Amino acid sequence: MSRIFTTSVADVYPHYVTKVTKKGRTEAELREVIEWLTGFDDTRLQHELDSGTTFEDFFGASELNPNANLITGSVCGVKVQEVEDPLMRQIRYLDKLVDELAKGKTMEKVLRGSDPSGS
Repeated sequence: MSRIFTTSVADVYPHYVTKVTKKGRTEAELREVIEWLTGFDDTRLQHELDSGTTFEDFFGASELNPNANLITGSVCGVKVQEVEDPLMRQIRYLDKLVDELAKGKTMEKVLRGSDPSGS
């Protein structure tokens, strides 16, 4: 089992915030990306962060977006779509979305063509 599985999402979340805000994006946009991927709205995400939920439990409780399989490309030299372990693939999906947000991609592209307003 990878150590990241038992790491608290709250331990990594500030790094995501720093990564995107250094590139001119907002924490609200980060939360929008997380909601798109997991189904967790701001209230639920904050609860998970405050509770110290591990990545394993975080993704276990989430309802992964049906379009998550459209997330492709490499994170740390590994193609996301080729990661065999389902939990590790979900974590890599999140990493890839954070990378894309930080690189300045439009929300429509990051959210795989979804309407960011949710309609």
